[in-house]
Amino acid sequence: MTTNIAAPGNIASGQIIAEVAALIGDVARANILAALMDGRALTAGELAVHAGVTPQTTSGHLGKLDRAGLLVCLRQGRHRYYRLASPAVAEVIEALMAVAAAGPARHRPVGPRDDALRAARSCYDHIAGRLGVGLADALDAGGLVQVSDGSGALTDRGRVFFDQIGLPLDDTTSRRPLCRTCLDWSERRHHLGGRIGTALLTHALAHGWVRRSAEGRMLTVTPAGRLDFARVFGVDDTALRPPQRP
Repeated sequence: MTTNIAAPGNIASGQIIAEVAALIGDVARANILAALMDGRALTAGELAVHAGVTPQTTSGHLGKLDRAGLLVCLRQGRHRYYRLASPAVAEVIEALMAVAAAGPARHRPVGPRDDALRAARSCYDHIAGRLGVGLADALDAGGLVQVSDGSGALTDRGRVFFDQIGLPLDDTTSRRPLCRTCLDWSERRHHLGGRIGTALLTHALAHGWVRRSAEGRMLTVTPAGRLDFARVFGVDDTALRPPQRP
């Protein structure tokens, strides 16, 4: 029986690490986890398409991931939806993507989707890609957050600033860290996660600065977003440019 890695009392022994690695190491299961990296919940049928296997086989994979604590199943009426169990799971997948991207070159043509993912995407519940890294750089340069050596911290000035623009960050009920960094697989630098990262993505979506893709993790920066990311946060224009078209 697979150990539930989400249980707080578990010790990260070699056995548990090997079990988790084996689960993620299957191509179909890796595709399922990657498909859920935009933070949304998907049905088994939708995940079967991403996994490239039959619905019956997908059901078995989902059961294993659920029992291991990598996924959670949400029931709504007769339907079941699956999402990543926690931001920690998303961070593991993003880190593996960074390692994979830094490995030997694969002979695969680069298409528009690759460019769009590198420009702006969601990393579970925060912004990644050039936009995410550019946003982290701008906040750091403005003295609103401090990003160094892979760690992040909110400054007193930043707390006042976020409150003034309508991003209160005083939720003491959350167990998530207020500000942390996440290694960006395409930029090989850090973007912001934690509660700040979530608040920034929520704010950008609510104000129409970015739009989600109908499928996948891609985010499109709108004309209003291009102006306001620069005006409000000081994001450099190079991080706001649309992906290059072939």
